[in-house]
Amino acid sequence: MKPYVADPFRPVRRRTREVRVGDVGLGGANPIRVQSMTTTDTRDVVATAAQIERLADAGCEIARITVPSIREAECLPALRAELERLGVSIPLVADIHFTPNAALIAADHVEKVRINPGNYADKKRFEVREYSDAEYGEELARVAERFLPLVERCRENGRAMRIGTNHGSLSDRILNRFGDTPRGMVESALEFLDVCEAHDFRDIVFSMKASNPQVAIQAYRLLAARLEERAPGAPSYPFHVGVTEAGDGVDGRVKSAIGIGALLEDGLGDTVRVSLTEDPVREIPVAQALARPYAEFPENAHGVAFGTPFVANFYEHARRETLPVRCGDIELGGEHPVRAEIDLGAMPENPQLAAEEWKNALARVDSLACEGIHVSARDVHDLARAERLRAALAPLPLIVRATAEWVLASEPAADRLAIAVEEPSTALRRVAEFAASRKILVEWSVRVDNVNQMAGRVDAVLEAVEGLEVAQLFSVQAPQPVHATRALVSCLRARSCAAPILLRGAWPSGLDEDERVTRAATTVGALLCDGIGDAVVLGPIDAPARGIDCVYRILQGARQRTSWTEFISCPSCGRTLFDLEETTERIKSRTGHLKGVKIAIMGCIVNGPGEMADADFGYVGSGPGRVNLYVGKDVVLRNVAEAEADDRLVDLIRDHDRWIDPV
Repeated sequence: MKPYVADPFRPVRRRTREVRVGDVGLGGANPIRVQSMTTTDTRDVVATAAQIERLADAGCEIARITVPSIREAECLPALRAELERLGVSIPLVADIHFTPNAALIAADHVEKVRINPGNYADKKRFEVREYSDAEYGEELARVAERFLPLVERCRENGRAMRIGTNHGSLSDRILNRFGDTPRGMVESALEFLDVCEAHDFRDIVFSMKASNPQVAIQAYRLLAARLEERAPGAPSYPFHVGVTEAGDGVDGRVKSAIGIGALLEDGLGDTVRVSLTEDPVREIPVAQALARPYAEFPENAHGVAFGTPFVANFYEHARRETLPVRCGDIELGGEHPVRAEIDLGAMPENPQLAAEEWKNALARVDSLACEGIHVSARDVHDLARAERLRAALAPLPLIVRATAEWVLASEPAADRLAIAVEEPSTALRRVAEFAASRKILVEWSVRVDNVNQMAGRVDAVLEAVEGLEVAQLFSVQAPQPVHATRALVSCLRARSCAAPILLRGAWPSGLDEDERVTRAATTVGALLCDGIGDAVVLGPIDAPARGIDCVYRILQGARQRTSWTEFISCPSCGRTLFDLEETTERIKSRTGHLKGVKIAIMGCIVNGPGEMADADFGYVGSGPGRVNLYVGKDVVLRNVAEAEADDRLVDLIRDHDRWIDPV
């Protein structure tokens, strides 16, 4: 299995060629660029230009506009003139679906053309058909003939092109041969790349978007690997990364951070767009927060070859197999769900009072079970209060973080002891003996400055527990926690150790709420999408309800635990046939209590029918004031009046026995 990056155990930015989009460079040595897309009708030139001006003022570096037909394409000269009048200089991207003729016009007036290989030369009919190799070749020739005029126009005009595959709109040809899979997404894009390269056009950017972060991550990884195979060692094509139909609010930010952040952690991504069902201006600070930590990759030239990969397959999700352990009344690891824990900082001076306050706060989110509370001990006096805090918190498990020396000096009571492992020490053996005698679960919190230290730390722990019956799990504290945790897993796999792993999401002070959420979701979500992690803890945080709520949203965004209705809603654009923000909020108010139900809310048919395959029910614009309602990928009610559509959607959910009355 070839890796998708040069070194999955240290952050290294993927080598790409520079592609110019007007005056803005993508890839190469350029910073990660931030993009967004207008939500106005492109034919309303004044409104579209005004929104682009707002986006540019917010820090958007490239603006995409929808061009669904020749009529919108013919408005582009007027839009350019209006932007010049406003003094707005920003590259424009024409978003094309179904209409090659509009793409040819757009290529004369914008700096970049985005095409969707799933529908540029194909109409989606969901037909099941077996293609012989000869028939498939004939289809590819037809597609190439349809696509070639745009390739030539872009080459002649010096325009860039984005080949943007969407999981929700793969062609029937691709679906029948490769399935609705990351491989299908990649093959769809490479068919179009073959045409471009055959005619010496290489000003290309790729995207592999899906509403499921796991699918998006796997598709981008596979594309990176396939492109490297085509031109080994050469700078490759830049990537535009994003999670489509992410939704709104915290959930939209969390899902975007998981998918985008996981890719940026591996140096995959040269430009980003966060797709929120909100005013597009609100996407910009979220995208900036995601890109900011990757402005520079750390110098760390001395990587380590661990010999064992951290996952069995980089391109398929499978949860790491672990042995179950018990923490108080909670079991984690094995077949148990990923557990949700919270770090509340220092050991309180008054354990009884603190426990009462924490329990009251968590009671406000009683549908979200807190499965462990972490506190840190600053000295042996703190550890002396552990027994009172544990009794006051029961039945919530208490996890106490402390040094090995302090634990040996005070022998505290706890459901789990989190012991810092910084270097080999005889104290580790003595802690293991203490834990074995008291039947206390031990969390070995491995601290490393770089992954080169990981093997030695792991060996020190395994030597300390040799011959003892110690229930144990591991966690990591490191400057690059994603890569360090992968190194930990690789070391454990090489040593046949199946201990569970706790993922720690930091909640750093000094950052705004969006950036705190995105950093925690990136660190934890990237590893969950790798199949790593048996418990998640967020903190230190002084708001228990806020912390546990965020943990569960990360777990849901990574498809590990479902606690609410999942809404797959597009960010709106000029194709949208109703007020998407207002509609989404209205439907959420009616159906947001349906735990485990996935509802897609789509403004038009571009990705709507395809994304229905990942949703249980769908609400898709079919015309002005009209809606199609779906069950899975099948449309069951057509042209429903928008005024009636909400009620009809609820009726559908009832008819399929997925409805419960709200409390």
